[in-house]
Amino acid sequence: MSQANTRSTGFAQWLVQAWYKPGPGGRVLLFLPLAWLYGAITGLRVWLYRRGFKRSEHLPVPTIVVGNITAGGSGKTPLTIYLAQQLAMAGFTPGIISRGYGGSAEVATEVTASADPALVGDEPVLMAQATGVPVVVGRDRIAAGQALLAAHPGVNVILCDDGLQHYRLQRDIELCVIDGERGLGNGLMLPAGPLREAVSRLAAVDAVIVNGGTPRSWHERTFGMQLLPGAIYSLGQPTQTTPVAALANQTLHAVAGIGNPARFFATLAQLGLSTQNHAFADHQAYTAADLPADGIIITTEKDAVKLATLSGIVASDDRIRVLPVRAQLDDGLMTWLAARINEVSNGRQTA
Repeated sequence: MSQANTRSTGFAQWLVQAWYKPGPGGRVLLFLPLAWLYGAITGLRVWLYRRGFKRSEHLPVPTIVVGNITAGGSGKTPLTIYLAQQLAMAGFTPGIISRGYGGSAEVATEVTASADPALVGDEPVLMAQATGVPVVVGRDRIAAGQALLAAHPGVNVILCDDGLQHYRLQRDIELCVIDGERGLGNGLMLPAGPLREAVSRLAAVDAVIVNGGTPRSWHERTFGMQLLPGAIYSLGQPTQTTPVAALANQTLHAVAGIGNPARFFATLAQLGLSTQNHAFADHQAYTAADLPADGIIITTEKDAVKLATLSGIVASDDRIRVLPVRAQLDDGLMTWLAARINEVSNGRQTA
């Protein structure tokens, strides 16, 4: 990485650690005036939408927003993948829309399993690969939804990945994901804390999904989620898996550019692997120089999407292994969600 990128990543890591550090706020309290300003602007924006001064729109099919009220990774993408798969199994025809963060696409763009993450973002490519359902990205979620429905008129429910604060898109169901291990940090708004919106926002969502950690209820309708590791496979040959035991006593590097790299590193430790850990910024735009020169590299599926596009990497560097994770949810979630979707659909038909 360049010195500028290293300094930027280092500051971001320090800030996140300070948000979730127990005890007094320390130097992050210097950001309190900015946090108050951010909270005031956020509150005003919400008020303008609720009062109709800013325009919002409905999509013609039930729309489920999967988001959070904290900055950084909480498990939204694995949850969205799980929901798409489960809804398809339940007889629905789901589609996914996303901002496509990290991608350069200016207009609504459909995402295929082989799409370039530099254009559409890494998470949408991963969702397209994992689910096989239509995925469209766009800075304007409404335009993305309209484009998806125009290209795939059979879709009867839309999942919006990371759109809780995108109030221009009206939504029928809101699911808020909380990292059960880190919680809501110091409870302060950005940049003094991790909150995008006040804690009171949780009362307005339809359900809270708690990803790992000690069970705790932030909402009357709370469901637990666990991220379970799968079989480690080769980046260049995904059908070639590597038993954990085969990696013992080897030099291992863990590379992660996700919202919470510590969670990935902890998962590897729980599997009994001793790794040298390399944390990068979320949605890191990798170069070959970012990769360790020795040993075996273990990375996330989200990072693998981008590493696979580096010239010559897949063909020549067979050291890269990928550890997939899959979401496992409380049994009651899909029963409740399917009933709620049907309720929304029936209400629209009789309106």
